[in-house]
Amino acid sequence: MLTRRSLMGSVTALALFMGIAAPAFADPDAALAKLQKTVLSKGPSGEDPSPASDVVLSDEELAKIREMGATAAIVMHYGGNDWSQAQINGLQTQFGAMGIKVIAVTDAGFKPEKQVSDLETIMAQSPDIIVSIPTDPTATAAAYRAAAEAGAKLVFMDNVPTGFVPGTDYVSVVSADNYGNGVAAAHLMAKALGPDGGDIGLVFHAADFFVTKQRYDAFKATIASDYPNINIVAEQGIGGPDFSGDAEKAAGAMLTSNPNIKGIWAVWDVPAEGVMAAARANGRDDLIITTVDLGENVAISMAQGGFIKGLGAQRPYDAGVVEAKLAGYALLGKDAPDFVALPALPVAQDNLLDAWKQVYSTEATENVKASMQ
Repeated sequence: MLTRRSLMGSVTALALFMGIAAPAFADPDAALAKLQKTVLSKGPSGEDPSPASDVVLSDEELAKIREMGATAAIVMHYGGNDWSQAQINGLQTQFGAMGIKVIAVTDAGFKPEKQVSDLETIMAQSPDIIVSIPTDPTATAAAYRAAAEAGAKLVFMDNVPTGFVPGTDYVSVVSADNYGNGVAAAHLMAKALGPDGGDIGLVFHAADFFVTKQRYDAFKATIASDYPNINIVAEQGIGGPDFSGDAEKAAGAMLTSNPNIKGIWAVWDVPAEGVMAAARANGRDDLIITTVDLGENVAISMAQGGFIKGLGAQRPYDAGVVEAKLAGYALLGKDAPDFVALPALPVAQDNLLDAWKQVYSTEATENVKASMQ
């Protein structure tokens, strides 16, 4: 990003000095191809990413883990989307292969107080492992601290509690390249808008949530550095828990106040569903939407050639597998990387079915297949 921004700035300055028009439109296809070869995100404390391919358990190590009779709990922030279910599926599959019994799977509904209660209830069963994603890194920190002090090995998805140190307070954190997925969504927006660009709006997550902030920051930075012919004219944060409903209201207000908006970016697929609803209600069948996360409803829209023109996808099933393996590292006393990241996956209609296989480790649903044009 910095190299690309510096290059764009140098080219623009040179063009102005020579009295010729500066380039106003980057090549989104080239940028998207390059994006899949690297990870742009840093960890919650600025850690460099380790590749998921480095997290390996030998047959001998797996045999040792199976003999332990260990137990695990999966403590989710929110279970109401395809991403969460894919994470859980990956975790359960890999834990099963390791002989680790999953004794609880909880859904906090994005409410910190519910997640604290979930953790307290689970600790009564004394799990050896907890894999979790904090709803709020500060409000839940004491509950996670109590679990760690009671002996549970903690592996996190995407974010960590405030004040926690890798290798001391928790094993590792696993994430998609959320910054990269925000970059992907920006390039896909630019590609869909075409060379004329235009006005767009943003629906972001109004919370202290590391990975969604990365997406938002990345989208804005990419539009600013690579596409000066695209103008962000409206932004609105949503706090949930009704993320689709909140996004529908936010997008509806944007479309009313800024009737020339050509596109809206939504921070993940469920808010994007709300943006689609707002577009329908406002008679904006031409609205371009990009987002992050490959949920079934946005996939159907993409397959139909509808509102969703592109998205940056995470690889939640694979992330769940890696998280379970890292829990195995902890049981064995094996050193684990502080931060593991999986690369971004740009998705458009032309690679939708192949991308679904990469994201969920299964064929696309019949609803998605039937919608393909």
